[in-house]
Amino acid sequence: MASKRTDLDLTNGSPFKLIIAFAIPMILGNLLQQLYNFVDTMIVGHFLGIDALAGVGATGSINFLILGFCMGVCSGFAIPVAQKYGAKEYDKLRKCVANAIYLTVIFSVIVTAVVAINCRQILVFMDTPANIIEYSYTYILTIFLGIPVTFIYNIEAGIIRSVGDFKTPLIFLLISTIINVGLDIFFIAGLNLGVFGAALATVLSQLISGILCFIVIIRKFDILHVKGDEWKPSGKYMYKLCYMGIPMGLQYSITAIGSVILQTNVNGLGSVVVAAVTSAGKVNMLFLCILDALGASMATYAGQNLGAGRIDRIRKGTRASAVIGITYCVFAFLTVVFVRRPLISLFLDEPNPEMLEMAAKHVLITTGSLTLLVFVNNLRFTIQGVGFSFFAILAGVFEMIARAVAGLVFIPHFGFVGACVASPFAWLLADLFLVPAYFYVVRKLASKYGTPFRKGEKEVLT
Repeated sequence: MASKRTDLDLTNGSPFKLIIAFAIPMILGNLLQQLYNFVDTMIVGHFLGIDALAGVGATGSINFLILGFCMGVCSGFAIPVAQKYGAKEYDKLRKCVANAIYLTVIFSVIVTAVVAINCRQILVFMDTPANIIEYSYTYILTIFLGIPVTFIYNIEAGIIRSVGDFKTPLIFLLISTIINVGLDIFFIAGLNLGVFGAALATVLSQLISGILCFIVIIRKFDILHVKGDEWKPSGKYMYKLCYMGIPMGLQYSITAIGSVILQTNVNGLGSVVVAAVTSAGKVNMLFLCILDALGASMATYAGQNLGAGRIDRIRKGTRASAVIGITYCVFAFLTVVFVRRPLISLFLDEPNPEMLEMAAKHVLITTGSLTLLVFVNNLRFTIQGVGFSFFAILAGVFEMIARAVAGLVFIPHFGFVGACVASPFAWLLADLFLVPAYFYVVRKLASKYGTPFRKGEKEVLT
């Protein structure tokens, strides 16, 4: 390459050290992403009040349903790129990139049109309280109109990470976060744009990250520069990309369907409960997103090592990731025991005492169950990285069923406590499927290729 290499080869060296080195920037990136979501909510609560806070919060599950699909698809598109990078088949890598670009454009247009048209009907179907529905509609419609921006940033960041550069997306996310906070204050406190300003700040800051990622790809990554016949659309490559991307998107969306059912029943408990769940959710995500990043790093790690023919390293990496995750869970729970109420209090000038206590209980129960999430993320993304996407969808089905049960059974019988146990219950059911699925996948790969199998015997997007 003409420019300095900033990529990372995950196929050689200590799996433990490599996973930490790769995951830490992703963790920081996720924390930054959650930070500006946190600040969005905090500014809305302070400047616009509890109804606006609840209105933004009531969109959380539908936001996850749609944007989770978009981000999952992009992450899935990046896995074949990681596999080709591990195999050092750079011409095929660039063909993957080209066809991923075509698919990203198609998906962004279709998804944006469908959800923007049906946005209000979805909120009505979810029984969004009348006093907050206009806040919800304004906020989520603006976010959904920015779906093309979400696709642009996530496909670029995913491709950059797939070749091992974990620093660049982090740097740009930091810049984006600072801009987002500034725009939040300017749009809401300065221009009085309300919840529209909060959503607009999020979209614009992500657009800036996407532009910066594109500039870096052009300037630093010759390996990603598609040229000549590599731009030719290929049904074969699009099929393989969709085979990885759609299931990964659906795993988020299927899980989110359960969240929509859960949110619908939470909405029926009133705006104070919605605000409590919203506040707790933001605090929870500050802790959950670290495990999400750790799990996501396993998709790239497993993809590169599969491409290099290193099944033995995939198993070692999965164990190392589990140790890292469990250690973190102990730290997270001890932290929450002492700081959950101060964190929740950040969302309102004068926190409702009832809301504060409910949110504190929600945070304590969720973080106390994080070990379950370690295995969900670790095993799911590893399975995705080696190409068994259907299993990841089934894990999402188990989570969906659990959250639906929580919404339809637990909440009617136990009220707010039913909402508190929804996520731990979902993680438990997913684990009951993923643990045996993981061992099946490992045995399948070992049987097919040997342990470790020889590089010449691999079959990854051929």
